[in-house]
Amino acid sequence: MHIHTSNQEKIELGFYGCSCNLGAHICGLYHSDEERDEIIFGFLHQGHVNGDQQLYVPNERKPEGFITDYQSRYGEETAADLTDESVFAIADAKSIYYPDGQFSPQSMDENLTAFYQQSQASGKRSIRAAAEMSWAVDAIPGVEHLMVYESRLNYFIPGKPWISICLYNLNKFDGFSIMNVLRTHPFAISNGIITENPYYQEPQEWLRINAPQFL
Repeated sequence: MHIHTSNQEKIELGFYGCSCNLGAHICGLYHSDEERDEIIFGFLHQGHVNGDQQLYVPNERKPEGFITDYQSRYGEETAADLTDESVFAIADAKSIYYPDGQFSPQSMDENLTAFYQQSQASGKRSIRAAAEMSWAVDAIPGVEHLMVYESRLNYFIPGKPWISICLYNLNKFDGFSIMNVLRTHPFAISNGIITENPYYQEPQEWLRINAPQFL
């Protein structure tokens, strides 16, 4: 199944037989570890096959647990790249989202821009990023602006050789939060399919209504 997400190159996502185009910002909604892992392992393994630059932010498992499970699925030789930070970066949520103890959409903009520029300078063209967002249920200063960051990603990602999947555990987020997730992601994965999200609002609209100071 292919969903047209931009006029950029078509790529295989690696799960559920799905493909899309580069420049996509996707939310992955799941109820179980099995659903989550079907997306994560398939997405990242396909990135390995393609030779993409990859970033993975686990939260519901330790990085070492992910590496062990990846080796079990695909073999130790295939998993060797997971320790090569020039190809595959795996980081805990704190180091990515709130390294100084506070979440800031502006800091995220700066850090992602730096990551992108570095990846392109090293010759890596396509980028795959996957993050488990359950860290945001904790009372972290600034986390109330998480959806500002998600909305602003729709300025950042289009036009770039980049695919982001933001993974939201439906058992941990309330309905109001999930509705804002849907309003800030143009595409969604749910129940084994990827679809264009009918609830999505363009960032200029969502920010104007909910956080005009971040326009």
